[in-house]
Amino acid sequence: MKQNILIALCQMAVGDDKAKNIKKAGEFLKKAADEGCLIAVLPEMFVCPYDTSCFKDYAEPSASGKVFDFLSNTAAELEMIIVGGSFPELSPDGSLYNTCLIFDSNGHLIGRHRKMHLFDINIKNGLNFKESDILTAGNEITVVETSVIKIGVGICYDLRFSELSRAMVLKGAECLIFPSAFNHITGPAHWELLLRARSVDNQLFTAGVSCALNESASYKAYGHSMLCDPWGNITTKASYEEELIIGSIDLEQIYSVREQLPVLHHRRPKLYNI
Repeated sequence: MKQNILIALCQMAVGDDKAKNIKKAGEFLKKAADEGCLIAVLPEMFVCPYDTSCFKDYAEPSASGKVFDFLSNTAAELEMIIVGGSFPELSPDGSLYNTCLIFDSNGHLIGRHRKMHLFDINIKNGLNFKESDILTAGNEITVVETSVIKIGVGICYDLRFSELSRAMVLKGAECLIFPSAFNHITGPAHWELLLRARSVDNQLFTAGVSCALNESASYKAYGHSMLCDPWGNITTKASYEEELIIGSIDLEQIYSVREQLPVLHHRRPKLYNI
């Protein structure tokens, strides 16, 4: 097993042309592979604007369609693990999900995460958004074994729920990955704080990958994709603009920190039942 793993965080701008968004994602992934990355991550809703009014128009099945074929073929061609951000998934029963597909370096689907916590918020004098108007919540914790590392995957608002991150860690996750689209209000307040907290709480690497800011969009993403290490340090960080950033995951650091400060070993879960 490789001890140092290069991971690419693809902070791409997303517009309203699905084909162009997919083409741009491909360009980011190709550049990541050229830089020697073994894992690449796309942002939440990388194929369409983050707007509930358009999710249905951009939706497609998770086991077929343009998104599936693009991610599978690209992973195989580049021989790279791809955490495919998310897209609006149309299930056979007609339900819509905010879904992330994960592919191995052979192009095989190895995981699917449906966003578990829907983003229904109403910030005073700020932002009103309600995913549950059109989306259905997922119910499965997603931890995937890859050839180089075991990863846990959540989507955006899932990051706020520490119970989910801990559950992924207890299932063996060595890195938590959150394709996201925090906004210009909650982003400056909580994005970095939450990513660093999840890393410190669970003593592992945590990656948050956002789309870039689009000033003309109805929903303005915060950007600032970043990777945090098991001590809570930010090892690499983007700004608002479109950018590919690359971080290094040192597996030895995870277990060194856990040995020095054995928080997970000191847990007393029988006392925490509520």
